[in-house]
Amino acid sequence: MTLASLSPQAALPSPSTAVWQLGPVPIRAYALCIIAGIVLACWVTERRLRQRGVAPGAVLDIAVWAVPAGIIGARIYHVVTSPEKYFGAGGDPMKAFAIWEGGLGIWGAVAGGALGAWIAARQLGIPFGVVADALAPGLPLAQAVGRIGNWFNNELFGGRTTLPWGLEIHRMDPDNPGHALRDDAGQPILEPGLYQPTFLYEALWNLGVVALVLILDRRLKLGRGRAFALYVMGYTVGRFWIELMRTDEANQILGVRLNVWTAALVFLGALIYFVRVRGPRDYLIPLGPAATPTPPPTSDLSQVDLSERETPTRAAAPEGYRVVSEEQYAAWQDTGVVPPANDDDSRSDDAQPSDDTAAADLTSSDDEPVDEPSAVRTDRADATGARPADRDS
Repeated sequence: MTLASLSPQAALPSPSTAVWQLGPVPIRAYALCIIAGIVLACWVTERRLRQRGVAPGAVLDIAVWAVPAGIIGARIYHVVTSPEKYFGAGGDPMKAFAIWEGGLGIWGAVAGGALGAWIAARQLGIPFGVVADALAPGLPLAQAVGRIGNWFNNELFGGRTTLPWGLEIHRMDPDNPGHALRDDAGQPILEPGLYQPTFLYEALWNLGVVALVLILDRRLKLGRGRAFALYVMGYTVGRFWIELMRTDEANQILGVRLNVWTAALVFLGALIYFVRVRGPRDYLIPLGPAATPTPPPTSDLSQVDLSERETPTRAAAPEGYRVVSEEQYAAWQDTGVVPPANDDDSRSDDAQPSDDTAAADLTSSDDEPVDEPSAVRTDRADATGARPADRDS
């Protein structure tokens, strides 16, 4: 009799193999899930960026920075918070680079990815708040797909349970990563009992966060990074209670898992940002070669326009972007006419004009005095609806 025969029949099974050999190349389920999640996140982000006026293909330029930085940050966080696995007694320091065996901390992934996205946004001339809000629903979608990799690895499960959706867990072979130990009959060995499928709880919660961000962002027209803050709040609430269910080894502070404290602190930071930051959603008008308006996608998750695939080469990148209001962006989409720039773009809203500027406002181009008061001229300038670009949003 094996341990497998002691498990109830009604249960969620787990894969006994997470690695397949394609000739000399190992194909790892965990890596495939991470890649699939990244692709989905890029697809959603591309569509949301285009809805806000960013030229097609910008997400690829952002991903070149954000994806590697996110993976590096995720691994650094995991290694720093679990150093005994790699540098303690019996640990192998070289295993710190074996990301295909699992061990990516979401907190480090978000921090590293945000840094990479910020660098890319600066290079492209896109306000970082626009990029962050576009990423907001794509990140939890990628996380949900990535959690399937934890299922293949037989990891990130909770305590024992008698629930009908209890999870079977294989005893994995430490000498052959990605494969379960087998008994004398060649059958994979199961750990006794069933366990809480916390990876599944988190995946489903993340899908709920995707829906939350999409619905509230559409209704409230969130901007200035508030959609991203909403994602962070939604995710950390779920991570808080799910983390309390996990029984795998983890460093603790005051008897509580480190990630529980991290979730609580990150939630508070996101909540403060969401409450304090205000302002309308930014829209962008490309300047230079890509200044021709293109119809934005009709929804965040609509069907891909197959006609786009017929374009043999990628359009020229814009020289920069002008931040405009939603009304100005809609007018540009309809007419193709770029709204005039405000002469006061480089000045803050409460800045006062200098004496020389005020005197210049009272004269015409040929130094003839103008009867119209400067206050009236200021009112007319403000009536154009243009507002200064805010690249630090």
